[in-house]
Amino acid sequence: MEEVIRARGHEHVSAKHASTFEVTSDDWLTPAGDCILAIDADRTPADFDEAFVEACQSHDATLEATITVSNGDETYEQSVVGRGHPDLTFEGDRSIVLRTSDYTDDRTGMVGAEHAADGFDRDLVAALAAGGDVTFTLSVEPAGE
Repeated sequence: MEEVIRARGHEHVSAKHASTFEVTSDDWLTPAGDCILAIDADRTPADFDEAFVEACQSHDATLEATITVSNGDETYEQSVVGRGHPDLTFEGDRSIVLRTSDYTDDRTGMVGAEHAADGFDRDLVAALAAGGDVTFTLSVEPAGE
């Protein structure tokens, strides 16, 4: 199962945060938002299908977030694997945050991520900072499958 969000990069994307990365529906970004990879998202976790949410609500669920950035003739893609958690609600109506820790709130879309914003390829980050078109795909392999 998967959920797809379309968004765009922004000149202030720096991807320097060491414990999270985020995609937001806000249409602006300040330099302080060093975990935010993309803005102007067309969907938020609150839009996700109930069956998808339920599949993510297990410590044993494997989640994979894939960021694809298209900037002219160049396309960059990187995936991050993490896991689900019983407290994932996907009720956030503004952004999705993927975390290296086990912390959860209504915006959390993954815990135990392999890396945070600072682990993204710098060419991909440069494409984000150039305002590239973003496809963010979150997929889940439910526990026991």
